[in-house]
Amino acid sequence: MIQLKYSAILHTNQIIMEPQKSFVSWFRDSSPYIHAHRNKTFVISFGGEALLDVDFDHLVHDFALLSSLGIRLVLVHGIRPQVDQRLKKLNVVPAFHQHLRITDDLALQCVKEAAGMVRVEIEALLSMGLANTPMAGYGLKVTSGNFVIAKPIGVIDGIDYQHTGEVRRVDGAALHQQLDQNTIVLISPIGYSPSGEVFNLSAEQVATAVAIELKAEKLILLTEQNCCYPDSGLSIQQMTASEVTSFLAQYPTLSDTVRLALTAAIQSCHTGVGRVHLIDRATDGALLLELFTHNGIGTLISATPFEELRQATLNDIGGILELIKPLEQQGILASRSRERIEMEIADYTVIERDGLIIACSALHPNPQGQFGAIACVAVHPNYQKSARGNRLLEHAYEKARQLQLNKLYVLSTQTMHWFIERGFLPSDISFLPEPLKKLYNPQRNSKVLYKDIY
Repeated sequence: MIQLKYSAILHTNQIIMEPQKSFVSWFRDSSPYIHAHRNKTFVISFGGEALLDVDFDHLVHDFALLSSLGIRLVLVHGIRPQVDQRLKKLNVVPAFHQHLRITDDLALQCVKEAAGMVRVEIEALLSMGLANTPMAGYGLKVTSGNFVIAKPIGVIDGIDYQHTGEVRRVDGAALHQQLDQNTIVLISPIGYSPSGEVFNLSAEQVATAVAIELKAEKLILLTEQNCCYPDSGLSIQQMTASEVTSFLAQYPTLSDTVRLALTAAIQSCHTGVGRVHLIDRATDGALLLELFTHNGIGTLISATPFEELRQATLNDIGGILELIKPLEQQGILASRSRERIEMEIADYTVIERDGLIIACSALHPNPQGQFGAIACVAVHPNYQKSARGNRLLEHAYEKARQLQLNKLYVLSTQTMHWFIERGFLPSDISFLPEPLKKLYNPQRNSKVLYKDIY
């Protein structure tokens, strides 16, 4: 009986410990992003549909959490469904052309009412400080204002858009002044002309213009659906701006939600915004999952590739050491000191993903003997089985050809078959070039493999 009770206690403790381990692991993994995002400017856009969702308060709580972590936030909200509801009550059919609302006098009145109501509702939620909310004890400051100067679209294709406008400029100095005071800026899709006219604007266009003016690190577009390939339905994790252009040309029948967001992403990336994220807001916590996990949950769009294979620099030494340490502890890799890696840093190649070193390898060349040694091939566990090891190996082959090396050697204790599957042949220590023989450690008893380079 005592033994059974003891086993039950152990099992219960194990169950309790598993969530704790998961939390600790998640928190450690997210800490680089917490540090990287602090004091950065994020512009977040979301449609009026979000406010109609019963879980909208959860999204607002996530906004507050981002602010509490030191992120400078500008929120741009939409109002399309709210305006449509008001027009419907007046028995008026909403008028659109080229996906833009034609805003007559009556529609403009509905736009003003909807914008005011939505703004007040968001401000109220951001002001919540109840003990049972994520914002308990955290005082948020929120401001709105006439930060967006607009002009009329005019007449297009013979259609007079009346009070529908486009962004003329954004008062960046006033926005920076508010953000410097740790204030969340809330912007409605309304613009004002110097003559006092009011214009109905596209929320996506406003968010894009604000992000460009502020040179924001991120423009985040919370969409009503996931960005995926129409043919397969598979989610798109990342694209460059040029790839997005090709994607839009290939799939001209994309929904307005996705097309408008992708168009905003292209414009933002081409004008200095660091990254654009498209996130399906329907997933609870999607904003946090996208910003604080390695793989994210949405679609990342950038001017340059999100993941880059390049030669290592001295700034990468910490990332390399963190990557290879577990493999050294398992005996898969030979131990390397920081000093040794620093001396040989020119031999290292890394794959960097969003500031994180996720893979590395080294090619130690001997041009006089026309051979080289491949070492320290490592891929982060979260990014294995994605051909990154192959990319590193192919890069080593190309580098060896450039250096006119004829043969590559590998010393391995546990990954022999991985190299054999990629064309390396087993050999013997007696066939090693003399410089490599001197470095051979009999205690590790590594297997010797080689490959001819043509």
